[in-house]
Amino acid sequence: MAVVVFNTSFAAGIPTLSEIEVRANTRELIGVADSANEGTVLKEQLDQRVVYRPGELLETVPGLIVTQHSGEGKANQYFLRGFNLDHGTDLRVIVDGMLVNQRSHGHGQGWADTNFVIPELISAVQYQKGPYYANHGDFSSAGIVHMRYLDTLPAGIASFSAGDQGFNRGMVAKSQAMGGGNALFALELLRKNGPWTNKERYKKFNSVLRYSQNTGNTRFNITAMGYGGRWNATDQIPHRAVADNLISRLDTIDPTDGGEAHRFSLSTAAEHQSRFGITKVNLYTLHTNLALFSNFTYFLDDPVNGDQFVQIDKRFQSALDLSHAWINEFAGLALENSIGFQFQNDVIDNGLLRTRERKTLSTTRKDHILQNSIAVYYQNSVQWLEKFRTVAGVRSDFYWFDVNSNLNVNSGQVYDSMTNPKLSVILGPWLQTEYYFNYGSSFHSNDARGTTTTIDPKTGEAINRVHPLVRSTGFETGFRTAILPGIQASLAFFRLDIDSELLFVGDAGTTEASRPSRRDGLEASIFYKPLDWLTIDLDYAITRARFTDFDLAGNHIPQAIRGVGKAAIALNNLGPFFGGLQFRYFGKRALIEDNSVRTDPTITLNGQLGYKIGKKAQLVLQAFNILNSHDHAIDYFYTSRLPGESAEGINDTHFHPIETRALRASIVAHF
Repeated sequence: MAVVVFNTSFAAGIPTLSEIEVRANTRELIGVADSANEGTVLKEQLDQRVVYRPGELLETVPGLIVTQHSGEGKANQYFLRGFNLDHGTDLRVIVDGMLVNQRSHGHGQGWADTNFVIPELISAVQYQKGPYYANHGDFSSAGIVHMRYLDTLPAGIASFSAGDQGFNRGMVAKSQAMGGGNALFALELLRKNGPWTNKERYKKFNSVLRYSQNTGNTRFNITAMGYGGRWNATDQIPHRAVADNLISRLDTIDPTDGGEAHRFSLSTAAEHQSRFGITKVNLYTLHTNLALFSNFTYFLDDPVNGDQFVQIDKRFQSALDLSHAWINEFAGLALENSIGFQFQNDVIDNGLLRTRERKTLSTTRKDHILQNSIAVYYQNSVQWLEKFRTVAGVRSDFYWFDVNSNLNVNSGQVYDSMTNPKLSVILGPWLQTEYYFNYGSSFHSNDARGTTTTIDPKTGEAINRVHPLVRSTGFETGFRTAILPGIQASLAFFRLDIDSELLFVGDAGTTEASRPSRRDGLEASIFYKPLDWLTIDLDYAITRARFTDFDLAGNHIPQAIRGVGKAAIALNNLGPFFGGLQFRYFGKRALIEDNSVRTDPTITLNGQLGYKIGKKAQLVLQAFNILNSHDHAIDYFYTSRLPGESAEGINDTHFHPIETRALRASIVAHF
């Protein structure tokens, strides 16, 4: 783990900052962390994980579940702290300094697609949970996850994998000294059909080109990334269709669902250290486009052509993140200060069109959106006593929305702003145990279209505009300890209030602003390394999530996750052999407000066994869903209509099964 801490030194009476790199395992954060629920997962631990898809690397974060309810090219679905986060509504995902969440997205607010990530290039996964951090704003209520890329590789990597379900993957990466710095390139090609009756035919490419320099006081990198993917999708299917033997559990109702996506980015990051402090700047621009064909209700709205629609999102996104940290002395105390300025601009073209077999029938709406935001923040940390320190901060965000819709009454301009305080109190350590008390508020933005729309373009009915920015407020107390040899453990109790939920709407495939809510929960994690060759990683979380207003429908939050448990065992340094097992428990969830319809839990077991051929190569066999469970990856409850059913449709559970057992074999060479 590389953790930046500020070490006070005095030159000519002026306090300065120096950056110290701390090497540690996931939980060794005593004296550094501001809460019980933050940490870093090292590359060594990431390399020991078995992942079916790149987004599952985020499951190394305690309490976080990553799943999929559609084709592989679609953004993953995330669950954390009692939230169904859909595709990222309240989980801020960052890759190499670039915000992955996309606001005012064509499919769902906060869309966080990580299919462009190449796992071998990730140096670490850093996470912080709760709205307690001044340098993070939109989408950060449940937490923040930052995947960082390497500047250099110790050796080149060439790998090839093949396996069940038509899986093939090739990847090559290499870094080379060049012009006083280092150049790194990587290329990945992948294709996969999955276990589905309707073959997925997922194909993607990923590429990375990076140049970096480190001259001591100054370091920088510039990085270009490219991603493209296309796929067929097997979306969730109605339970009644399987029960009545109309289709198998691996089949689909509309075989023409699917999509195509591209992402191209150019980013640069620089850091300069002087006697005045540390200044950092991160600047990036990216272009993405997505065409996503879905049919969740089948023949409910249109008995003749079916209910398929396409959601289109094309955007140019640019952002700047500038910060400065320094230390000054006051009343004999060294004050660690940081200030920051953030700017983001999105130029977006969205479309929602009715289709049949991916051919356009009519246009429901089209919108051109300009969305700008700026944020300023200040954070101050003081070590008041040997075992008492505080971290206090404040953040202000300012948003401008400009929507030009094909229906003029839904066009308009909106401005909103919000200021959020943060406070952490840290006590200890005593007996290698540190205690934390946290308070803070944050927010998620709503889709720009919702802030200006007054007429539902699908039904023509009048609707209310949504509030642009929705506040969340969190409280937390917990501790982390290393009191027992070889063990790093943490325990936290949290409460999170949010002014408005974002809920999935089945017949539109989108989210909508809903009722206020509260979540109370407990999270525990243990990292244990009893032997040089054995690592055990355990975490469990349980949350009570409820709406806080009164409604006859009930106060349960649909899809709110209650219990989550994960266990990972990794074996290494056993001569040429290595391996591991990963167990995951994805608990029951209410599907409607009165809790009368619930899901069953989902249990998965994955594993791998590897053999090192000297220092230059290794063979790896990976197994997914070892128990060949027929559990569900996701469940929904809504109204749909199959051919021959009544015009009003049938309320039913709709599910997407987890993938059947699959084996993959890989050979990895270093050069």
